[in-house]
Amino acid sequence: MQTTTLGRSGLQVSRLALGTWEFSGAWGDVDEDNAIAIVRRARELGFNFFDTAHEYGFGTAERILGTALRHDLDHARDEVLIATKGGLRETDDGPVRDARPEWLRHDVDTSLAALGVDHIDLYQVHWPDPAVPAAETAGALADLVATGKIRHVGVSNYDAEQIAEFSATLPVETVQPPFNMLRRGLQDTLFPYCRDHDIGVLVYGALAHGLLTGAITSDSSLAADDWRARSGIFTGDDFARNLKVVAGLRSLASDLGVTLSQLALAWVLAQPGVHVAIVGAQQAGYLQDSAAAVDLDLSPDDLAAIAQILAPAAPLGGPYPEMWREFRS
Repeated sequence: MQTTTLGRSGLQVSRLALGTWEFSGAWGDVDEDNAIAIVRRARELGFNFFDTAHEYGFGTAERILGTALRHDLDHARDEVLIATKGGLRETDDGPVRDARPEWLRHDVDTSLAALGVDHIDLYQVHWPDPAVPAAETAGALADLVATGKIRHVGVSNYDAEQIAEFSATLPVETVQPPFNMLRRGLQDTLFPYCRDHDIGVLVYGALAHGLLTGAITSDSSLAADDWRARSGIFTGDDFARNLKVVAGLRSLASDLGVTLSQLALAWVLAQPGVHVAIVGAQQAGYLQDSAAAVDLDLSPDDLAAIAQILAPAAPLGGPYPEMWREFRS
């Protein structure tokens, strides 16, 4: 697995990171033995970077990840890098944004316990919280760095202006935004800012939550407890429009002798400013396909052909904390 330096953090990370939201229950029932097998297969394939969050089952995904990586964490701690996220608080109506210093301190301690580690390599604020001044959030994380509980600080789902505000107190080292072939708006906004400020970029949703795997069709039936079944992303005219785009991408992938997933991941990794793509999996076997994308070099002609296919695509949305409350209404 190729590695890269994650911006100013200096962390040497695999170009693919294993994401663990699928271990939370938000995608359906979780088989913990299967989840552990996925993590261990990722290690066999050369992944050294693992992304999780306290909000992923409010400790469930972190606990599974810590169990799966126990041997490495106990005997080769420097060989695995764990990124987690905090700043969401569980309520009866779903998660709410909470980046107050006292809640972040609570979140960090909870994540450390769930993972079974004494420090977190990269701690990210999961979503910007407009109710809390950025200086307070950043100041709290600076204190946690000073105590040794976290080593590096990043943000997730922040725009360039929000990063600049945060960085006035504590320089942001990394950002985790949503980005894929069908969600490309950050190419001309956030990414240039990150390049100019040496901020590491690790993107999530690189396979458009399954749409760019080719596994989702107009006839697909998602489980009732899968968030995608209730989100509206996979219904309606925009969905139908994007399925036609996916068909075109699948045809190009076939011509190139690769899978659609490999094409989608290779395209993401080819974008200027992107250091890492986060990939999830519901079966360990899927990771072999994803890992091969790192070594796929797309030519200028390939990229031009992809751009032409993507031109009629409808902009794709994604998950956000408030959607759980909307699901209940």
